[in-house]
Amino acid sequence: MTGKLYVVATPIGNLGDISIRAVDILKSVDLVLAEDTRHSKKLFAHYEIGTSLRAFHEHNEKDKTGSIINEINEGKSIAMISDAGTPLISDPGYHLVTKAKKANIEVVPIPGPSALITALSSSGLASNSFTFFGFLPSKPVARLKFLQTKINLDETIIFYESPKRILSTLENMLEVFGESREVCLAKELTKSFETILTDRLPNLIEYLDADISHQKGEFVILVASADKIDLIESEHHLDKILSILCSEMGTSKAAKLAAKITGIDKKHCYKRALAL
Repeated sequence: MTGKLYVVATPIGNLGDISIRAVDILKSVDLVLAEDTRHSKKLFAHYEIGTSLRAFHEHNEKDKTGSIINEINEGKSIAMISDAGTPLISDPGYHLVTKAKKANIEVVPIPGPSALITALSSSGLASNSFTFFGFLPSKPVARLKFLQTKINLDETIIFYESPKRILSTLENMLEVFGESREVCLAKELTKSFETILTDRLPNLIEYLDADISHQKGEFVILVASADKIDLIESEHHLDKILSILCSEMGTSKAAKLAAKITGIDKKHCYKRALAL
Protein backbone atom coordinates (compact mmCIF):
# COMPACT_ATOMS: atom_id res chain seq x y z
CA MET A 1 0.00 0.00 0.00
CA THR A 2 1.37 3.41 -1.02
CA GLY A 3 2.23 5.81 1.78
CA LYS A 4 1.63 9.55 1.87
CA LEU A 5 3.76 12.68 1.77
CA TYR A 6 2.87 15.23 4.45
CA VAL A 7 3.94 18.86 4.06
CA VAL A 8 4.03 20.09 7.66
CA ALA A 9 4.28 23.70 8.80
CA THR A 10 6.36 24.30 11.94
CA PRO A 11 6.84 27.39 14.17
CA ILE A 12 8.70 30.42 12.78
CA GLY A 13 9.99 31.25 16.25
CA ASN A 14 7.72 30.58 19.19
CA LEU A 15 7.56 26.80 19.74
CA GLY A 16 3.97 27.14 20.91
CA ASP A 17 2.85 28.02 17.39
CA ILE A 18 2.41 24.47 16.14
CA SER A 19 -0.89 22.68 15.66
CA ILE A 20 -1.94 19.54 17.53
CA ARG A 21 -2.44 17.88 14.16
CA ALA A 22 1.13 18.71 13.08
CA VAL A 23 2.58 17.14 16.24
CA ASP A 24 0.42 14.05 15.77
CA ILE A 25 1.55 13.64 12.16
CA LEU A 26 5.23 14.10 13.03
CA LYS A 27 4.89 11.41 15.70
CA SER A 28 3.01 8.94 13.49
CA VAL A 29 4.94 8.98 10.20
CA ASP A 30 7.83 6.64 9.42
CA LEU A 31 10.30 9.40 8.62
CA VAL A 32 10.63 13.18 8.74
CA LEU A 33 12.64 15.09 6.13
CA ALA A 34 14.21 18.16 7.72
CA GLU A 35 16.10 21.08 6.20
CA ASP A 36 18.53 21.05 9.15
CA THR A 37 18.22 18.06 11.46
CA ARG A 38 20.16 19.82 14.24
CA HIS A 39 17.65 22.67 14.23
CA SER A 40 14.63 20.34 14.09
CA LYS A 41 15.86 18.24 17.02
CA LYS A 42 15.04 21.14 19.35
CA LEU A 43 11.41 21.08 18.22
CA PHE A 44 11.30 17.29 18.45
CA ALA A 45 12.73 17.30 21.97
CA HIS A 46 10.22 19.93 23.10
CA TYR A 47 7.24 17.85 21.91
CA GLU A 48 8.81 14.44 22.62
CA ILE A 49 8.74 13.39 18.98
CA GLY A 50 10.85 10.27 18.46
CA THR A 51 10.50 9.88 14.69
CA SER A 52 13.71 9.52 12.68
CA LEU A 53 15.02 12.65 10.98
CA ARG A 54 16.77 12.77 7.62
CA ALA A 55 18.51 15.79 6.10
CA PHE A 56 16.67 17.14 3.06
CA HIS A 57 17.76 20.54 1.75
CA GLU A 58 18.41 22.54 -1.42
CA HIS A 59 21.78 20.86 -1.98
CA ASN A 60 20.54 17.26 -1.96
CA GLU A 61 16.84 17.56 -2.88
CA LYS A 62 17.16 16.44 -6.51
CA ASP A 63 19.50 13.57 -5.62
CA LYS A 64 17.28 12.28 -2.80
CA THR A 65 13.85 12.70 -4.40
CA GLY A 66 13.91 9.44 -6.37
CA SER A 67 14.68 7.25 -3.36
CA ILE A 68 12.08 9.07 -1.24
CA ILE A 69 9.41 8.46 -3.89
CA ASN A 70 10.37 4.77 -3.87
CA GLU A 71 10.06 4.59 -0.08
CA ILE A 72 6.58 6.12 -0.19
CA ASN A 73 5.54 3.70 -2.96
CA GLU A 74 6.73 0.86 -0.73
CA GLY A 75 4.29 1.97 1.97
CA LYS A 76 6.17 4.48 4.10
CA SER A 77 4.48 7.72 5.12
CA ILE A 78 6.92 10.62 5.16
CA ALA A 79 6.61 14.17 6.49
CA MET A 80 8.60 17.15 5.21
CA ILE A 81 9.42 20.18 7.34
CA SER A 82 11.60 23.26 6.85
CA ASP A 83 13.63 25.08 9.49
CA ALA A 84 10.69 27.41 10.12
CA GLY A 85 7.23 27.99 8.77
CA THR A 86 5.58 26.36 5.78
CA PRO A 87 7.81 24.24 3.51
CA LEU A 88 8.33 25.33 -0.13
CA ILE A 89 7.90 29.05 0.71
CA SER A 90 11.47 30.13 -0.18
CA ASP A 91 12.49 26.69 1.15
CA PRO A 92 13.20 23.26 -0.40
CA GLY A 93 10.45 20.82 -1.32
CA TYR A 94 9.04 21.93 -4.67
CA HIS A 95 10.93 19.26 -6.64
CA LEU A 96 9.80 16.47 -4.30
CA VAL A 97 6.15 17.55 -4.24
CA THR A 98 6.08 17.85 -8.05
CA LYS A 99 7.53 14.36 -8.51
CA ALA A 100 5.19 12.92 -5.87
CA LYS A 101 2.13 14.38 -7.63
CA LYS A 102 3.29 12.94 -10.95
CA ALA A 103 3.70 9.55 -9.27
CA ASN A 104 0.08 9.76 -8.01
CA ILE A 105 1.24 9.94 -4.40
CA GLU A 106 -1.15 11.74 -2.08
CA VAL A 107 0.40 14.99 -0.83
CA VAL A 108 -1.27 16.16 2.38
CA PRO A 109 -0.79 19.76 3.61
CA ILE A 110 -0.67 20.31 7.37
CA PRO A 111 -1.10 24.11 7.55
CA GLY A 112 0.44 26.44 10.08
CA PRO A 113 2.75 29.44 10.46
CA SER A 114 4.12 31.42 7.53
CA ALA A 115 6.29 34.51 8.03
CA LEU A 116 4.84 36.41 5.07
CA ILE A 117 1.21 35.91 6.17
CA THR A 118 2.10 36.69 9.79
CA ALA A 119 3.74 39.95 8.72
CA LEU A 120 0.92 40.89 6.36
CA SER A 121 -1.76 40.37 9.00
CA SER A 122 -0.06 42.80 11.38
CA SER A 123 1.36 45.33 8.89
CA GLY A 124 -1.64 47.59 8.46
CA LEU A 125 -1.16 47.43 4.68
CA ALA A 126 -3.84 46.24 2.25
CA SER A 127 -4.22 42.46 2.40
CA ASN A 128 -6.97 41.97 -0.20
CA SER A 129 -4.40 41.69 -2.99
CA PHE A 130 -0.70 40.94 -2.62
CA THR A 131 2.22 39.18 -4.30
CA PHE A 132 5.15 37.45 -2.64
CA PHE A 133 8.46 37.63 -4.52
CA GLY A 134 10.72 35.74 -2.12
CA PHE A 135 14.28 37.03 -1.73
CA LEU A 136 15.40 39.99 -3.81
CA PRO A 137 18.52 39.70 -6.02
CA SER A 138 21.69 39.96 -3.93
CA LYS A 139 23.56 42.29 -6.31
CA PRO A 140 22.56 45.98 -6.10
CA VAL A 141 22.19 46.59 -9.86
CA ALA A 142 20.00 43.52 -10.35
CA ARG A 143 18.01 44.45 -7.24
CA LEU A 144 17.36 47.98 -8.53
CA LYS A 145 16.24 46.69 -11.92
CA PHE A 146 13.90 44.19 -10.28
CA LEU A 147 12.35 46.80 -7.99
CA GLN A 148 11.80 49.17 -10.92
CA THR A 149 9.56 46.59 -12.57
CA LYS A 150 7.33 46.62 -9.45
CA ILE A 151 7.01 50.37 -9.01
CA ASN A 152 3.45 50.66 -10.35
CA LEU A 153 1.90 47.46 -8.99
CA ASP A 154 -1.51 48.18 -7.48
CA GLU A 155 -1.14 45.65 -4.66
CA THR A 156 0.99 45.01 -1.58
CA ILE A 157 4.29 43.39 -2.52
CA ILE A 158 6.23 41.21 -0.08
CA PHE A 159 9.88 40.18 0.13
CA TYR A 160 12.20 38.30 2.45
CA GLU A 161 15.62 39.79 3.17
CA SER A 162 18.75 38.84 5.08
CA PRO A 163 20.28 41.00 7.84
CA LYS A 164 23.40 41.52 5.68
CA ARG A 165 21.44 43.29 2.94
CA ILE A 166 18.50 44.85 4.76
CA LEU A 167 19.90 48.39 4.92
CA SER A 168 21.10 48.51 1.30
CA THR A 169 17.78 47.01 0.15
CA LEU A 170 15.75 49.72 1.87
CA GLU A 171 18.08 52.36 0.40
CA ASN A 172 17.43 50.87 -3.04
CA MET A 173 13.69 50.94 -2.35
CA LEU A 174 13.93 54.62 -1.40
CA GLU A 175 15.66 55.30 -4.71
CA VAL A 176 12.97 53.46 -6.68
CA PHE A 177 9.74 54.05 -4.74
CA GLY A 178 10.49 57.49 -3.31
CA GLU A 179 10.03 58.99 0.14
CA SER A 180 6.24 58.78 0.38
CA ARG A 181 5.72 55.04 -0.15
CA GLU A 182 4.60 53.27 3.02
CA VAL A 183 6.57 50.15 3.96
CA CYS A 184 6.35 47.61 6.77
CA LEU A 185 9.53 46.15 8.19
CA ALA A 186 8.90 43.00 10.23
CA LYS A 187 11.68 41.02 11.90
CA GLU A 188 12.10 38.15 14.35
CA LEU A 189 8.39 37.39 14.15
CA THR A 190 6.96 35.53 17.19
CA LYS A 191 10.37 35.70 18.91
CA SER A 192 11.50 37.72 21.94
CA PHE A 193 12.71 40.69 19.88
CA GLU A 194 9.80 40.78 17.43
CA THR A 195 9.60 44.17 15.72
CA ILE A 196 6.91 45.32 13.28
CA LEU A 197 7.28 48.88 12.00
CA THR A 198 5.07 50.47 9.33
CA ASP A 199 6.39 53.84 8.22
CA ARG A 200 7.89 55.84 5.36
CA LEU A 201 11.19 54.56 3.97
CA PRO A 202 13.39 57.41 5.28
CA ASN A 203 12.21 56.72 8.85
CA LEU A 204 12.81 52.97 8.52
CA ILE A 205 16.31 53.59 7.18
CA GLU A 206 16.96 55.92 10.11
CA TYR A 207 15.81 53.15 12.47
CA LEU A 208 18.22 50.64 10.92
CA ASP A 209 21.08 53.15 10.99
CA ALA A 210 20.50 54.12 14.63
CA ASP A 211 21.73 50.81 16.08
CA ILE A 212 23.52 47.90 14.39
CA SER A 213 21.38 45.51 16.44
CA HIS A 214 18.34 46.79 14.53
CA GLN A 215 19.78 45.12 11.42
CA LYS A 216 19.92 41.67 13.01
CA GLY A 217 17.30 38.99 12.46
CA GLU A 218 15.25 37.58 9.60
CA PHE A 219 13.23 40.27 7.80
CA VAL A 220 9.97 40.48 5.92
CA ILE A 221 9.50 43.66 3.87
CA LEU A 222 6.01 44.71 2.75
CA VAL A 223 5.60 47.60 0.33
CA ALA A 224 2.27 49.38 -0.02
CA SER A 225 0.61 49.46 -3.43
CA ALA A 226 1.21 52.38 -5.75
CA ASP A 227 -1.09 55.29 -5.13
CA LYS A 228 -3.98 55.31 -7.64
CA ILE A 229 -3.40 58.98 -8.49
CA ASP A 230 0.27 58.23 -9.16
CA LEU A 231 -0.80 55.32 -11.37
CA ILE A 232 -3.08 57.54 -13.47
CA GLU A 233 -0.29 60.10 -13.88
CA SER A 234 2.14 57.35 -14.82
CA GLU A 235 -0.27 56.05 -17.47
CA HIS A 236 -0.63 59.55 -18.97
CA HIS A 237 3.15 59.93 -18.97
CA LEU A 238 3.60 56.51 -20.56
CA ASP A 239 1.04 57.28 -23.29
CA LYS A 240 2.85 60.49 -24.20
CA ILE A 241 6.18 58.69 -24.43
CA LEU A 242 4.70 55.83 -26.46
CA SER A 243 2.97 58.23 -28.85
CA ILE A 244 6.32 59.86 -29.68
CA LEU A 245 8.25 56.59 -29.87
CA CYS A 246 5.65 54.78 -32.00
CA SER A 247 5.82 57.54 -34.60
CA GLU A 248 9.54 56.86 -34.98
CA MET A 249 9.75 53.06 -34.66
CA GLY A 250 7.82 49.80 -34.47
CA THR A 251 5.42 49.03 -31.63
CA SER A 252 7.55 46.31 -30.03
CA LYS A 253 10.72 48.41 -30.06
CA ALA A 254 8.82 51.45 -28.77
CA ALA A 255 7.37 49.43 -25.88
CA LYS A 256 10.79 48.06 -24.95
CA LEU A 257 12.33 51.55 -24.92
CA ALA A 258 9.39 53.01 -22.97
CA ALA A 259 9.81 50.27 -20.37
CA LYS A 260 13.47 51.23 -19.92
CA ILE A 261 12.61 54.93 -19.59
CA THR A 262 9.69 54.54 -17.15
CA GLY A 263 10.52 51.30 -15.31
CA ILE A 264 7.02 50.03 -16.19
CA ASP A 265 6.67 46.38 -17.19
CA LYS A 266 7.43 45.82 -20.91
CA LYS A 267 4.30 43.74 -21.51
CA HIS A 268 2.13 46.51 -20.08
CA CYS A 269 3.90 49.09 -22.27
CA TYR A 270 3.26 46.92 -25.32
CA LYS A 271 -0.47 46.64 -24.52
CA ARG A 272 -0.70 50.43 -24.08
CA ALA A 273 1.14 50.95 -27.37
CA LEU A 274 -1.31 48.68 -29.21
CA ALA A 275 -4.23 50.64 -27.72
CA LEU A 276 -2.96 53.99 -29.03
